[in-house]
Amino acid sequence: MSVPLSILDLSPISEGSSAAQALRNTIDLAQHAEQWGYHRYWLAEHHFVSVASSSSLTLLGLVAAATSRIRVGTGAVQVGHHTSASIVEAFGTVDALNPGRLDVGLGRSGHRRTAFTAPSTVSDTVIETEVRDGVVIPPPFEARNIIDKSKFLASAEALQQRNAEALDFADQVAEVRALLNGDFVSSNGVALHAVPGEGIDAQLWLFGSSAGESAELAGRLGLPFASAYHVAPGTAVAAVEAYRAAFVPSAVLSAPHVIVSADVVVAPTDERARELASTYGQWVYSIRSGAGAAKYPAPGAAPLTDEQLALVSDRLASQIVGAPETVTERLAALARVTGADELLITTITHDHADRLESHRLLAEAWNLTPARRREHADVGVRN
Repeated sequence: MSVPLSILDLSPISEGSSAAQALRNTIDLAQHAEQWGYHRYWLAEHHFVSVASSSSLTLLGLVAAATSRIRVGTGAVQVGHHTSASIVEAFGTVDALNPGRLDVGLGRSGHRRTAFTAPSTVSDTVIETEVRDGVVIPPPFEARNIIDKSKFLASAEALQQRNAEALDFADQVAEVRALLNGDFVSSNGVALHAVPGEGIDAQLWLFGSSAGESAELAGRLGLPFASAYHVAPGTAVAAVEAYRAAFVPSAVLSAPHVIVSADVVVAPTDERARELASTYGQWVYSIRSGAGAAKYPAPGAAPLTDEQLALVSDRLASQIVGAPETVTERLAALARVTGADELLITTITHDHADRLESHRLLAEAWNLTPARRREHADVGVRN
């Protein structure tokens, strides 16, 4: 397989376990991922839920310190909850001791909540699930359909200073780039320099899940783009298409460069993989119910009702589960349909040993090796 594979880790906490153990598992998986030939190791950012990746910028430093070759980054920093300076200084601090292998991944979360809080609308249009060359593209999930929005809104309030307003995403990306490049000037005309941070040898990525602002901005700026098929399978393909349509060559990239994520569980047999993934729906439902991601349940948990299943059907249909040959076939199809230059794999199982085995089996089936990982040409040295 010629397309490189990378890993996105949420540091999931399993039922009966703890955040501390989840973080130890993250370090362990990152070290194995480096041995197995994965190209990047990215860390998600989620708050006030049962995953341990709430401070992705802190965890970035821990993973970088525990590894030596694999690229390490964020997938993605929720920039609406951070100042541009805090982001650049954090990456600069990690880069100072682990130079030349960081990916600065920025996402729009925390900026706009209108899609979440807008009233539901009724439409006569029925969107059917599409299967394109084996890739499932379900109807888009509407964030407004989350059952109870109170925790989301409370979390958003807690993550910002009182009365503070986040910059527009494009403006904050411009600030981050200026701080990295060394040409940042404050609103009153004072030049400021991030130390450490300015001039680091890092790649800047924008993340998105729909054909909207993030995809178009990444294209206009000529930056690499990551599309979240694992979270938004109904709109991720359209996001890639919007990015390519908006792309303008830059000093970073002469052509579009896309990484597409997928939720994957691999086991020796299809049956065993389905067993390991059998409570994925319950976990997704905990998110879409509004309670937030619960601790990941062990196989054998109470099944979802038909009404609950309807809320998570898109994620179940697009999860890629099976024996190595089953999964590699579906991942190859995803790469073909999206034209992905890389694939980003996220895997959650109740037992850490099963998650390790899933990534190991996939690396073996995809013919990854550390040597092949080093052969993959990196995109844009600067931002």
